[in-house]
Amino acid sequence: MEANRGQNGIQLLLAAEQEAQHIVNAARNAKMTRLKQAKEEADKEIAQFRAQMEAEFQRKLAESSGDSGANVKRLEQETEAKIGQLKTQASRISRDVVQMLLKHVTTVKN
Repeated sequence: MEANRGQNGIQLLLAAEQEAQHIVNAARNAKMTRLKQAKEEADKEIAQFRAQMEAEFQRKLAESSGDSGANVKRLEQETEAKIGQLKTQASRISRDVVQMLLKHVTTVKN
């Protein structure tokens, strides 16, 4: 009877070990499934973010290239205004510069 009881205990331990192995395998499989799912979700989010950033970049590129004509015209106007200012200043001081140059050229130093 003692041998039969020992055999039953071993059978119970083996059954418990197998059940524990099944639980561990199920948990491992669930973990792997969740990791795959998380990776897929992350890949989707990355793709959406990349598409959003690309659209934003294209929009800004279109904005800046569309304004290039206006920028060129504005820069030309600013350049013409600056040239006009410089010509006005040059005409105002040119007589003084000529006088100064003539004075230095005609003065003899020993």
